[in-house]
Amino acid sequence: MKRILFFCIVSFSFLKAQEKDSLRWEIHSKADSSFSEKERNRMKNIEDVVITGTIKPMSRSKSPVAVEIYSQKFFQKNPTHNIFEAIAMVNGIKPQLNCSVCNTGDIHINGLEGPYTMILIDGMPIVSSLSTVYGLSGIPNSLIERVEVVKGPASSLYGSEAMGGVINIITKNALTAPTFSVDMMTSTWNENNLDVSTKFKVGKDVASLLSLNYFIFNEKIDQNKDNFTDAALQNRISVFNKWNFRRKDNRLGSFALRYLYEDRFGGEMQWNKSYRGSDEIYGESIYTNRVEAFGVYQWPLKEQIISQFSYNYHDQSSFYGNNAYEALQKVAFFQTYWNKKFGNHDLIAGVTVKRTFYDDNTPGTMSSDGLVNEPMKSPILGAFIQDQWEIDSKNTLLLGYRYDYDKVHHSVHSPRLAWKFSPNPYHTLRFNFGTGFRVVNLFTEDHAALTGSREVIIKADLKPERSVNGNLNYIWKIPVDGRFINLDASAFYTYFSNKIVGDFDTDPDKIIYDNLHGYGISRGLSLNVDFNFNFPLTVNFGVTYLDVYQKTDDENTKIQQLHAPKWSGTYGLTYQFPKNLAIDFTGQFYGPMRLPVQHNDYRPDYSPFYSLANIQVSKRFESGFEVYCGIKNLLNFTPKDPLMRPFDPFDRYVDDPVSNPNHYTFDTAYGYAPMQGIRGFLGIKYIIK
Repeated sequence: MKRILFFCIVSFSFLKAQEKDSLRWEIHSKADSSFSEKERNRMKNIEDVVITGTIKPMSRSKSPVAVEIYSQKFFQKNPTHNIFEAIAMVNGIKPQLNCSVCNTGDIHINGLEGPYTMILIDGMPIVSSLSTVYGLSGIPNSLIERVEVVKGPASSLYGSEAMGGVINIITKNALTAPTFSVDMMTSTWNENNLDVSTKFKVGKDVASLLSLNYFIFNEKIDQNKDNFTDAALQNRISVFNKWNFRRKDNRLGSFALRYLYEDRFGGEMQWNKSYRGSDEIYGESIYTNRVEAFGVYQWPLKEQIISQFSYNYHDQSSFYGNNAYEALQKVAFFQTYWNKKFGNHDLIAGVTVKRTFYDDNTPGTMSSDGLVNEPMKSPILGAFIQDQWEIDSKNTLLLGYRYDYDKVHHSVHSPRLAWKFSPNPYHTLRFNFGTGFRVVNLFTEDHAALTGSREVIIKADLKPERSVNGNLNYIWKIPVDGRFINLDASAFYTYFSNKIVGDFDTDPDKIIYDNLHGYGISRGLSLNVDFNFNFPLTVNFGVTYLDVYQKTDDENTKIQQLHAPKWSGTYGLTYQFPKNLAIDFTGQFYGPMRLPVQHNDYRPDYSPFYSLANIQVSKRFESGFEVYCGIKNLLNFTPKDPLMRPFDPFDRYVDDPVSNPNHYTFDTAYGYAPMQGIRGFLGIKYIIK
């Protein structure tokens, strides 16, 4: 706590020293407020553009698909090192830690597991199944212009993996990005993050943005005294380069490259790299090398024809104790679509091809006799069409259809319907209906189970997972004293069939993959409220109710989804003092969620209600500097007993009838929240426009 106070004292000392500069900034801000009403509306409309719901840029208010938009400023209210942590500020989205040792995880939308969420960068499926677990923490917030979220199946546009929803990370445009920016942040846990970016122009129509992110956390901390690190050590570097081209008739043109390297470790406090892969001291050590490339090109034709591509290369070398996991995944994606308006109809038609290569050192990529290595090579061909019809000024109808062909699942059909009714600017009702599908990457999702010597059996005619979804969204803008209370309410219902599950119990020497003989349900309600008071206070609050479960045909038992809280929500308050001094109070709360427990486990089956609260004080100056400091996890909440038998991680004494009569085994999956307690942070930014 002394370090927290010291951080804040240093920050405010700097703020006081810059008071003269802040006065000039305040005068500058007042000058900005002199824009005409027309200019302010124009700027508002620019910020209101979305692409995720319909694949093409359009005003959010005109989109028949409900799309949530979150700017970089929104995430800066609780500064984090990467998008994985930042996305927790969005109502209905939960970054879930799947391992209490190495702290890898995935992103849940409305309670659905991570593989059901598609992560896009600039509209391209960059985040493949392997990097869903190991690559999300490598996406720095410094790259983000805004984040667009579509909840519910979007397979008719984006294909497999978009069953639960889509998170589209829009990166900065090199033509409009600041000339130079730097952001440095540290914490009382000695987490150090550096973001540096600069842009340069090549002529008047070409600009390049070069960005570097470096994060290092090398301090072993064990506050709960279980002899395991509370947070995984990380040494990570990310280099990003994006080129944007200003072309005739505003045609699109951009290209981007990113390289990521990460050295991650979690485990016993005595571990060092000499123990990597040994059975003496337990450690989980993961080396990741990752390359991404993506771009868009609009053809110089009278017709609007746009091509997009993405490619990622993910090489992982890891040890979980003495179990090695070596994996390589390469995913290439190409898409071309044609956009044409016919009166009140806006038509889009396109074709896609996606090819996935995956290889690892587990039985999952070996032949049935275990003698020949057989990497997975999975091409998927697709075609889609959609028509957005503006029936009149109040009604818009969208009809869409997608066809995909996969060599395992064969033909997959995905229809879609969306309707928007807006009788006036204060009320908007949207109804979305659609289907989703998922071609499961079995071996990237179950690799921990495949490190043994089991034979993998895939039932013939394995069907793709399917879903049918209905979503009703209502937006009400309530005028109050010249301002608006914004209410955004949604009700959703999704029915899942053909869920692909692994049977580990029928035969101890086999893993048998088959479609679930039953169904799954995801249903719930969500509400977001935003309000700007007459005095400089902004309040936003969100709450989500979830009921996510599955049933089998032979047993009429309702099985709740793991890590899917019945109730969850977000909250944020921002007070803007004079002289550009601001205080942000943000957080999330989670109700009880079902947890993975062992037989006769002494730990509770459900987590308690808890909240992760944060506070930040920030100040901006005319010179381009901004200083911020604060406290994370104000309530100092951490899970109890996240590890089972941490004193016996190699299960040497698991069969001891005296010390372990219940035959508990070492387990890392019980943790449901970060183990980092209360801590302070301090940061400084500098921007040259």
